[in-house]
Amino acid sequence: MKKIAVFSLFTFLSMGLALGQAEKPIYEIHAAMIYNFMKYIQWPEDAGGEFVVGVLGEDNVFNTLKSYYDGKPKGTKKYSIRKLSDISEAAACQVVYIGKNKSKEFDNVKNAVAGKPILTITDSFNLGKKGSCINFKVVDEKLKFEINQASMNSASLKVAGQLSSMAILI
Repeated sequence: MKKIAVFSLFTFLSMGLALGQAEKPIYEIHAAMIYNFMKYIQWPEDAGGEFVVGVLGEDNVFNTLKSYYDGKPKGTKKYSIRKLSDISEAAACQVVYIGKNKSKEFDNVKNAVAGKPILTITDSFNLGKKGSCINFKVVDEKLKFEINQASMNSASLKVAGQLSSMAILI
């Protein structure tokens, strides 16, 4: 079963998702990719009953994540999808997605989550190089993603080789 999941993720991500040919809206593709990223990243063990995914900006991504994944199990925890209204709320999440329309807030979010095991995911030019753990990027009209290995290490997150092999590593 695990091999099927890895193959599915590999097929979904490696085809690059030609933006002009995608049948689903980009916000649904982002939501699905965010969910798949979480499957292939290991967080340090901690107590608590919720696995919190915070979304800053991008209402469509938030609504899609909320409708598809909120309350669903993640190991012994349950996903809790939250709309962040203040940067300080990011520190209570395991994942923070910063939409393109809030990308100017990245440095503030980065400072708020520094030293904590929080996966930051962005969708804006050059934010991978500025310290986002994962950044969506369009290359030759195809949706790709960058993984900033130093940022992952700083957040004490471990990335599965299957995910790293599909990423643009920076």
